[in-house]
Amino acid sequence: MSVRRIANVLHKEWLLMSRSPSNLLFVVVIPLVLVGQAVFLAWVLPRFLAVGVPTSGLAEGLSDVERFRALILDQFRLFVLIIPAMVANVFATLSIVEEKITRTLEPLLATPVRTWELLVGKILSGAVPAMTVTWASTGLFVLVAAGLGWGSLLGRVIGPAWYLAVFLLTPAISLLSFAVGVIGSSRARDAKEAQNLAVLVVLPLFVLIGVQVTGWVRFTAVWTLVLSGGLVVLDGLMIRLAVRVFARESILIGWR
Repeated sequence: MSVRRIANVLHKEWLLMSRSPSNLLFVVVIPLVLVGQAVFLAWVLPRFLAVGVPTSGLAEGLSDVERFRALILDQFRLFVLIIPAMVANVFATLSIVEEKITRTLEPLLATPVRTWELLVGKILSGAVPAMTVTWASTGLFVLVAAGLGWGSLLGRVIGPAWYLAVFLLTPAISLLSFAVGVIGSSRARDAKEAQNLAVLVVLPLFVLIGVQVTGWVRFTAVWTLVLSGGLVVLDGLMIRLAVRVFARESILIGWR
């Protein structure tokens, strides 16, 4: 029964998303913009800033331009994590607070669906498309980079750490982003207030990218696995927190 209820919530959320062309456009445009930015930076910046670039063990034997380009290509595995965080900042924060305002949440809360089933359904309804779009963006980036003649550089940077970041770290970040967004949305009185909390997920991602670009820390396969494992644990804690702070009865009474 729990699986069926979660599936019903997923169906409802995806149906609402499909009815909003602006939401679908946002999901498409943001990844394309980020992929375009990454390709542009990898193409332009090495021509001007290729001196003194840390190789981090990735690009020995390459020219300065190729070294810097390889460094930028390597950062994409972290750069792409911004996609689910930004998507969550819009969808997850609106998933509950918008339904409070439009009074569509009350009939749903009056059904037998449990709080954790409702919230897990809402989190997955955004996290699954966000993961899919992120993976598609990564594939597009690799195809474009290979088409520009950077295949040999991709061969140097795509390895165990890359695959762990894409297929383990991305789902962990997606779930965390939407869990935080749902918490903010369930406690907020309006969309702006909910989005302020969701931004907290985006900022650490920029820190991760900045730390690796400077060469201070390199997220090897081991460190990527450790980080992913820590985020998986955090995901579970945030989902439990989301259920705890949802305040189902208060929503039914306070928003009448």
